[in-house]
Amino acid sequence: MERTRYLIVGAGVSGLAFADWLRDDDYLIVEAEDEIGGYCRTIKRDGFVWDYSGHFFHFRHPEIERDLVERMGDRRVLRVERDSRIWYADRLIDFPFQKNIHQLPEDEYEQCVRDLKDRPEDKGGNFKEMLYARYGRGIAEKFLIPYNEKLYALNLTALDADAMGRFFPHASVEEILGNADAPANDGYNATFTYPEGGAIQYVEALARGVRGDRIALGERVLAINRKAKVATTSRRQIGYDRLISSAPLVALLDMCSVDYDSGVLSHNKVQVFNLGFDTKGPTDVHWIYYPQRDLSFYRVGFYDNIFGSDRMSLYVEVGLPWDAELSDDERGALKARVLSDLQTCGVLTNQTLLASHDVLLDPAYVHITTQSNSESAARRELLAAEDVHSIGRYGAWTYCSIEDNIVEARQLADQLATTNS
Repeated sequence: MERTRYLIVGAGVSGLAFADWLRDDDYLIVEAEDEIGGYCRTIKRDGFVWDYSGHFFHFRHPEIERDLVERMGDRRVLRVERDSRIWYADRLIDFPFQKNIHQLPEDEYEQCVRDLKDRPEDKGGNFKEMLYARYGRGIAEKFLIPYNEKLYALNLTALDADAMGRFFPHASVEEILGNADAPANDGYNATFTYPEGGAIQYVEALARGVRGDRIALGERVLAINRKAKVATTSRRQIGYDRLISSAPLVALLDMCSVDYDSGVLSHNKVQVFNLGFDTKGPTDVHWIYYPQRDLSFYRVGFYDNIFGSDRMSLYVEVGLPWDAELSDDERGALKARVLSDLQTCGVLTNQTLLASHDVLLDPAYVHITTQSNSESAARRELLAAEDVHSIGRYGAWTYCSIEDNIVEARQLADQLATTNS
């Protein structure tokens, strides 16, 4: 039986970042897919460049960005000032909605202002109540509730008030009322970077610090014996001293035969359609949000407006419940509906579809609640006590950025190195 000091499950951002930062060559990465990258994989087809979904990078640690860019050599990294909009009342208004209600029809603007001033005093114990309490009925019901229920594919009363953390674009009453005179639509992603060759190029930059002979592709971990410290894969058994996993926490718990409440550790799925057309569509916008419940998608992004290319290249995201299972025929029907809805809202006019790709993200967004936070923390603590560490957005069962995953992986590598010494 083979042995390694560090067995790393998953060759996505978290797994590669851990191996890259580790000052020890005694590691092995096993990846179920046939290529590295996880959800940051890139598809190139008929001249179009798509990711598995829209992955745009917002760095708060300049040293991390600098390190990755330096590793990329002469590959071009685009730095973009975000232009995101919302399709509402047959027009595009600026994002975030709550700071741009002055762009609504006048009667709706006045309603939003009245409701904002008359909002409930109770701050709310769940996500939906929080939206009513902070923004009033008008803003909540016109955009924030329908959009987020399409995204999460559930009633927002099930989520914690702080389910999105720093990623929710909060605004004070003063900011909302004053934005008409002095627009300021900044936020955590007001600017972003994106490699010209797709998100995979950042992943490849991380992988440059990892030995290629220590990455086993197409090898899935099936079971983990925590007492014996042996992982059974689709090819072999591997003994380890420490196991680091970026697999979804629920998948890791299944591998380890640890019980958990699947109703508490819940999530949605997102069906992504990448679409390439012969000519341009809307210009000068990077993505558009759609709160309308009669439209299939919640967001449409425009790669061509990031790259400055002359053919419309889209990613289209459709939120689905965790238990949704689409047959090939149902997925085809959903794609046809997406194309029809793109015409309805004016993204498509007379363009011809030249190429497409679709992928199901499962899980996509985890449902963050007080119970899920408690359950995930308890299960991760139990595993860590037996030298099994669950990291990353899905390993930690949270909502975070790709950069957060790199920071967490590096911190764990430092922590374990200190323990060893």
